Amino acid sequence: MPEFASYPSLRDAPIVISGGAAGIGEALVRNFAAQGAKVGFVDVADEAGQQLAAELKGQGQIVRFTRCDVTDTTAYQAAIEGFATAHGDARVLVNNAAYDERHDWADVTPELWDQRIAVNLKHAFFAIQAVAPAMVAAKKGSIINMGSISWMIMSPRIPIYETAKAAAHGLTRSMARELGKSGVRVNTLAPGWIMTERQMSRWLDAESEKWLEESQTLAGRVYPDDVARMVLFLAADDSAMISAQDFLVDGGWAHA
Repeated sequence: MPEFASYPSLRDAPIVISGGAAGIGEALVRNFAAQGAKVGFVDVADEAGQQLAAELKGQGQIVRFTRCDVTDTTAYQAAIEGFATAHGDARVLVNNAAYDERHDWADVTPELWDQRIAVNLKHAFFAIQAVAPAMVAAKKGSIINMGSISWMIMSPRIPIYETAKAAAHGLTRSMARELGKSGVRVNTLAPGWIMTERQMSRWLDAESEKWLEESQTLAGRVYPDDVARMVLFLAADDSAMISAQDFLVDGGWAHA
C-alpha cells in the first residue's frame, strides 16, 4: 500500500469545506479529518452529510456537518460562523461546491444563468468574505478555490459551468492580491475528469473512456483522493510561500 504525507500544521486546524457530502468533497472531508484537523462542512445532501459526519466522529475525528444550500448566502455565512464557534476561526477554506449538470446554451434563461453562477461561483466569494477577517487578524490562512479543466479543453454542453469555473481563477488572483500582505494565501486547484460515483454513473461510457485515454498523458484514472492530497499540501504550512497560482490534477491532460 502506498504511504502519503502527514502534515503536522493541519493538526487541530479549523477547516471549512463546501459540498462535502460526496465526490471530491467527501474525499476532502475524509483526508482533512485523517490529518487531525477540525472539519466543518456543508452540503444540500442532508442524509449523506449526516452519515459521513457520524462515521468520522465514530472514529474519533472532529467533524461537524451543517445542511446548507450555498446559494443562500445568509444561511451559508451563518453556517461558517457556527463552525467558528465550535472549532475556532477557519484557518483553511476550500470552495468546492459546484454543479456541472449539462445544459444547452440555446435553452439558458436569465434565471438558470443566475442559479448556476450562484452554485458554481458566487458562494466562493461570500465564503471568503466570511472567513477572511479572522485570517487577516491571525495573519495566517489558506483559501483553495476549486476550478476545472473543462473550460481549458472546451468541454461541450456546460457553458455556464465553464464560465463560472474560468472566473474562479480570476477570483483567486484578485483575492490573493487583496489578502496576501496579511499572510493569507489563495490558490486554485483545477481537477481533470475525476472518477466520482456521479461522473462514472452519468457520463462515462465507451466513447468518453476512449477520449479520456487519448487525452491523459498518464495511464489510469484520477480519483477524488488524488485531488484531496493536493489540497492538503496547499492548506498546510508546507506551501507557505505559494499563492495566486493554478494547480491542475488531471492525469496530465493534453490541453489544446
